[in-house]
Amino acid sequence: MSLNLIGVKKGTTQIFNDVGEFIPVTVIQAGPCIVTQVKTADTDGYEAVQLGFGEKKQKRTTKPLLGHLKKAGTTPKRWLRESRIDKADEYKTGQEIRCDIFSEGDFVDVTGLTKGRGFAGGMKRWNFKGGPGSHGSKFHRMLGSVGHAASPSKIFKGKKMPGHYGVERVTTENLKVIKVVAEEDLLLVRGTVPGATGGMVLVRTALKKRSKKKQK
Repeated sequence: MSLNLIGVKKGTTQIFNDVGEFIPVTVIQAGPCIVTQVKTADTDGYEAVQLGFGEKKQKRTTKPLLGHLKKAGTTPKRWLRESRIDKADEYKTGQEIRCDIFSEGDFVDVTGLTKGRGFAGGMKRWNFKGGPGSHGSKFHRMLGSVGHAASPSKIFKGKKMPGHYGVERVTTENLKVIKVVAEEDLLLVRGTVPGATGGMVLVRTALKKRSKKKQK
C-alpha cells in the first residue's frame, strides 16, 4: 500500500517539452500535508497514516477534532484522509509531507469525485443511442421498453435508467508526472483527472506501474 497525498485540482493547461512536443497536463497542488495521526498494529490493529490538508476556520471545527489536531501540533484542516501503508512507524505526528515525494517520470494514480450533473436522462447518463432524429418519429431521447409483461411484471434492480448522474469516486491510473514544482507544491501530470477545478484529489504512486518507462 502507498501513501495518498491530499491535493487540490487547480485546472488544466498545456506545456511543451525540450523537443517542442505538445503535452496536455493537469495542475495539482499536492501538499503540504501534515501527519495528524499514526496508527500501528500494536495500538490500532493495523498500519495507517492520517494526513491533513487545507486551512479551516476554528469556529467551523468541532471541539473533539480540535483536540485531536492539537495533539499533532497543527491548525484545523479542511480535509483529513487516512492511508493504509506497510510501515506506519516511519512517520511521526506533526511531520510535513510535500509533493517532492514524487519526481518527474513517476507514474501516479489520482482519485477524485466526478462533476455532479444532476438528474440526467438515459442518453446522457448511459450513452444510449436514442431514436430517429427525423420529424414525426415521436421517439428521440426516450429509453424505449424497460419492463416485462405478465411475468415477472417488474423492472429488475440495476436497470440503466434516468437518474442522478455524477459525484462518483473515480480513480485515473498510470498518469505520468511531467513536472514537479517543489517550491509551490505543484504537480503537473499528463492527461486529465476526475473532478472540477478546486476539488480535492488523492495522489498516490501507481499500483500497476511503478517504473519510469516513457509514456506515449
